[in-house]
Amino acid sequence: MTANKLCLLFCLMRTIIMPLNRNIANNNFSGLIPEELSSIPDLSAGGNSFINMPASPPRIIMPPSQSPVAQPDRPQVPTTFPNGPEDEMPIDEGDKKQGRQTGLLVGLAVGSVAAASCILFALVFCLHSVHKRKDGDTGEPKDFVGALAVNIDRDSNNNIHQDSPVAASVLPRPIGTPERAYGVNSSPAKKIKVPGAATSYTVASLQVATNSFCQDTLLGEGSLGRVYRADFPNGKVLAVKKIDSASLSLYEEDHFLEVVSNISRLRHPNIVSLTGYCADHGQRLLVYEHIGNGTLHDMLHYSDEASKNLTWNARVRIALGTARALEYLHEVCLPSVVHRNLKSSNILLDEECSPHLSDAGLAAFSPNPEREVSTEVLGSLGYSAPEFAMSGTYTVKSDVYSFGVVMLELLTGRKPLDRSRERSEQSLVGWATPQLHDIDALAKMVDPAMDGMYPAKSLSRFADIIALSVQPEPEFRPPISEVVQQLVRLMQRASMLRRQSGDDLGSSYRAPEREGGAWDAV
Repeated sequence: MTANKLCLLFCLMRTIIMPLNRNIANNNFSGLIPEELSSIPDLSAGGNSFINMPASPPRIIMPPSQSPVAQPDRPQVPTTFPNGPEDEMPIDEGDKKQGRQTGLLVGLAVGSVAAASCILFALVFCLHSVHKRKDGDTGEPKDFVGALAVNIDRDSNNNIHQDSPVAASVLPRPIGTPERAYGVNSSPAKKIKVPGAATSYTVASLQVATNSFCQDTLLGEGSLGRVYRADFPNGKVLAVKKIDSASLSLYEEDHFLEVVSNISRLRHPNIVSLTGYCADHGQRLLVYEHIGNGTLHDMLHYSDEASKNLTWNARVRIALGTARALEYLHEVCLPSVVHRNLKSSNILLDEECSPHLSDAGLAAFSPNPEREVSTEVLGSLGYSAPEFAMSGTYTVKSDVYSFGVVMLELLTGRKPLDRSRERSEQSLVGWATPQLHDIDALAKMVDPAMDGMYPAKSLSRFADIIALSVQPEPEFRPPISEVVQQLVRLMQRASMLRRQSGDDLGSSYRAPEREGGAWDAV
């Protein structure tokens, strides 16, 4: 029993139990004799191992505010200070053994807690890794995987619809919207795909079909290249547009297949269909259906006999079919497709004089600005809207202007720009526009090839549509859908009067001979 415990025991006994027995001899007490025991008179303490040394002063404990903060790897400042031999003496064997046992228990507890913490941390880490792998986090963004799947589904759906002709109510694939795919390293890479609705031809097969692109098979020439007639061994006749690579920029060459894929999805009865392509050995060729009755430009300006076959009703039908093709491009396709090169030489006629608009979607191939292309080859002179000539701006309303010029050609039989005429009559729009609302002047403007066989009221309404379409300001031009509606009403009135008069489809009447008659109501 230590001296401190003995001191407390005797103090308690001295206070409560009186008188105190002063004989504590032969009890194997050890340590310093407390002052409380020394002050007891007649105390008998023999046979014990007391040490007769002065007791050490009480320990000094620093207040909490002065206690230094413990830091790792840095010895702490002791809070007790040894001031006597007691603090330097060894602890007895019982205390040592108890201390070792306590330390062992504390060490085992701390070790167990540390091991459990490590195991728990490892389990949490493994579960977190498994959860990330299940979510598809393998170094590739999750959103990209979903987007790629959506693109594949869209492409599949588009290919399904390509097997059958697309009606006007079906939205085609947007023109000029490039598709890109990204590899594992996330670097941009062009998606290599074969246009679904177009057939791939080899250069050799097209050379054989066009007789090596000889002059005899040449059908025409445009800003992007020449068009040749192609006769295949199976008897099929197609038209091949050989694009001059010098006329394309590098960007357009790289995205040739994307443009072909988009154009091949355009399906309308009044639009020339793209059926194939060739991209072998750096060549760029487009294969179209062949329309064998020539162009509207040739029929109006180079053949007197053919122009006589273009009756008034046939001309209105050509205008209506062309307007419907533009309506499909402008208002059915999303986003709108601007033709940019609408002219009579791009309107092909079949055996029934039905119009087929060519070069639709080729606006994605703008001529290389570094290559000099004459305005005659471009064919835009006389057809371009004022805003294009002034600022290079071209919109769907610019197409409406060009369509108005084509209607003027149908009405007058004149070229949009004819330098062989007097200076005041060289520009068709400039010469004809002031006279469109003058009945007498309008009658003199009509193509002489019709020999006066037209209804006066129908002619006047036709001229009203032209006047609106060639307005100098684009905001005053009507959308092409309104033009279609007006032409449809014009055809309906003509059909109703034909049934009343018993005339066939192609007949018209000479306006001066029907003053006040039934045709004046058309």
